[in-house]
Amino acid sequence: MAVLQFGMFATCWARPPSVMDRSCGLQVRRSSGTRSSTFLVVAISWSYSASNVSLMANCRSVAWFPVGATLVALVMTGCGRAPVSTTDRPRLPKTSGTLVLEGLDRPVRVVRDTWGVPHITAESEDDLFFVQGFVQAQDRLFQMDLWRRSVQGRLAEVLGANFIERDAMTRRVQFRGHLDAEWASYGPDAKRIASAFVRGVNARVKQAVVDLPEEFLLAGWRPELWRPEDLLNRTDAFLSAAGAQDEVLRARLITAVGRARADALLPPGHRRIPDHGEVDLGAVSYLLGETMRRVGTAPFFQSLAGPVPAGSNAWAIAPSRSRTGGPLVAGDPHRRFDNPSLRYLVHLRAPGWNVAGATAPWLPGVAIGHNEHVAWAMAASSVDVQDLFVERLNPADAHQVEDRGGFVDVDVERERIEVKGRPEPFEYERQYTKHGALIGLDRERNLAYALRWSGSEPGTAAELGALALDRAAGTSAFRQLLSHWRMPAAQFVFAGRDGHIGSQLAALIPLRTGMSGDVPSAGWSGTGDWRGWIPGAALPGVHDPAGGYVVAANDHVARVSRITDLLRGPRLDVEDFERLQHDVYAWNAAQLIPLLSRIRSIEERVEAGRRRLMAWDRRIDPQSTEATLYVAWEQELVRLLAERVPQPLQSELVTRLRSVVQLLLTPSRRWFDGHPVRSRDRLLVDALAGAIEHLQARNAEVAWGQLHTITFKHPLGVGERGHRRFDVGPFLAAGYGDTVQANAGGSGPSLRVIFDVSDWDRSVVTQAPGQSESPASPHFSDLAELWASGTYFPFVFTEGALQAHAKSTLTLVPK
Repeated sequence: MAVLQFGMFATCWARPPSVMDRSCGLQVRRSSGTRSSTFLVVAISWSYSASNVSLMANCRSVAWFPVGATLVALVMTGCGRAPVSTTDRPRLPKTSGTLVLEGLDRPVRVVRDTWGVPHITAESEDDLFFVQGFVQAQDRLFQMDLWRRSVQGRLAEVLGANFIERDAMTRRVQFRGHLDAEWASYGPDAKRIASAFVRGVNARVKQAVVDLPEEFLLAGWRPELWRPEDLLNRTDAFLSAAGAQDEVLRARLITAVGRARADALLPPGHRRIPDHGEVDLGAVSYLLGETMRRVGTAPFFQSLAGPVPAGSNAWAIAPSRSRTGGPLVAGDPHRRFDNPSLRYLVHLRAPGWNVAGATAPWLPGVAIGHNEHVAWAMAASSVDVQDLFVERLNPADAHQVEDRGGFVDVDVERERIEVKGRPEPFEYERQYTKHGALIGLDRERNLAYALRWSGSEPGTAAELGALALDRAAGTSAFRQLLSHWRMPAAQFVFAGRDGHIGSQLAALIPLRTGMSGDVPSAGWSGTGDWRGWIPGAALPGVHDPAGGYVVAANDHVARVSRITDLLRGPRLDVEDFERLQHDVYAWNAAQLIPLLSRIRSIEERVEAGRRRLMAWDRRIDPQSTEATLYVAWEQELVRLLAERVPQPLQSELVTRLRSVVQLLLTPSRRWFDGHPVRSRDRLLVDALAGAIEHLQARNAEVAWGQLHTITFKHPLGVGERGHRRFDVGPFLAAGYGDTVQANAGGSGPSLRVIFDVSDWDRSVVTQAPGQSESPASPHFSDLAELWASGTYFPFVFTEGALQAHAKSTLTLVPK
């Protein structure tokens, strides 16, 4: 009997069955689908050791919950730990007065404004980034610590054996090259900046271990010192990358419904290059996708669902379209509604530096923002930077793969994972071919699957390339400096004081000549090998377009179309941009609802629903019951179209179909039997009937806001007391996944920025829930109500404006 293995296959090969069963907690099950029913699929279900089981038995309340890209289990009561009381709660970090810090050369001033944004003024670059690290750790140390453990694959150390496989897969996608080339890719001073930043973080860590913050007391571990190399992690870049998951789904679709229909459902992202037929696409298992989803996630929380819906909007207008006399830039990245936010606002000033904007709390510099000369924002790009390669194994040696007629050794790296509750670390193997990490084996066919992605190259740590952008002296320099930004792939929009605007894709994209990259390629022949990288100068971009505007929104047809429609109108100012960022007009509805004008239903409730939609204003407002009906109808249309593929693919396809508008506007026999238009019209009615039935069954024929709210979830918001102390919300949700104000699947625009290039002090921002992660801080949730009401606050830049809004001043002096 053949075995198809994924995940921790290397370790389990080397152990006899009796040992495997005890240490790995193996479960054997049959998978469904064509041919794969002949396999035994080995899934690792890690169980606790005896000592851990007894520990958990003594705990009264355990909960699992998402934290960014992870699942964390924390014990909130029992186990000898009670929630922190108001009398023994640790003190908040010092934010006013004078503080002596070892490691500084000269005094540094930190002014926090009314909204908790720190404005740091230093006399040298080293001191500037030392204090940035210190200040961000003051506000977000627990978040930073948890991020580092998560992306490094070290959650099992503090959370136990359930995280072993997740940690091992996360470690497989990390950078394995030379650090000198890595640091040089970000710029000549990137390593020095990172080192100063980390020294500042460690200055705060040394304070925190003496007076442990509340979050660490509840979590049950202590913060550790950082290294500059911690900033070079690849997990965030991997989670933002695209390509390999689509290859798995497309291969399965082609096997099920043929190439033509598969391309219509999941359009390929590259020019068509004929496949050589070397790979049996029917052998590609859905478990490859499941394995890749373990990077940054937990091994036991899996389904065929795709990633959490995410995206972003960014646009800029030229002075000719602006009422301010200069360009305007707007951006609203869509991330999970987490508390703390995944962004942190900061202003950095030192000789050669004057930049303000949003960064990841664990990184130096600013990723979205402006300096004295240029402003920029970005939208995530789905450009393909990953490929799967099928490797032929040597039947006589499972550690060799075929390469152009001969067999070559696989690189094997042995590593240990420390596991809480176990006396000995868990040992496992990572295997690599020239194409990348092996993530799956097919023993029956003597095949292995290798994952290659751009993140294995130097200079691809997520957002570290922003250090070069922060000092751009204008739009021309900004475009050139984008060569330092390689991951995550992003479409930048920018505008300068010189009046120029532009848009540019920034990414490290492989050059493919022998294959399309749309389906897995044969690793043994060399035809699919990457031939290098597409030069940055060849990537798409525009400079001063004739229309006077640029838009980036993940190539999302509905959002791009709606934003473009509004930018083409009268001249705009900052307040107009605020309204546009909160626009909830359903562009999809404007295309689809007119199709209902030519049809009728003999069923009274369906006909009544049709008439309601025809009269609706197409806005996804919290008070609208028609919005609830429309979104249910659109979702039912997607579900019914997905039924055209076999059952095992339907649920995953539903999560990947970005839009069915074009399929419905121009029906074809590829999707509709018989007469395409009449078949399409029947589908419209059937979907409306299904939507109404579904809503009535759930008693959900209510206003959109009664069904959809937003709560900013904190990693410690476990149980009723944890929820009350750490979570922020709920707030009514407006919009859905396809409106400019995109709220879907627990993600959306928690940060919005608008930069007025003609007067930086007129720039505004809104972010939720607050700058601090501590519930005891006045800046824990002070921005949430502003954000929920659509209210922005000034993002001050000049010294005069800063002093007008100064809340506290901390002077840091060297020891």
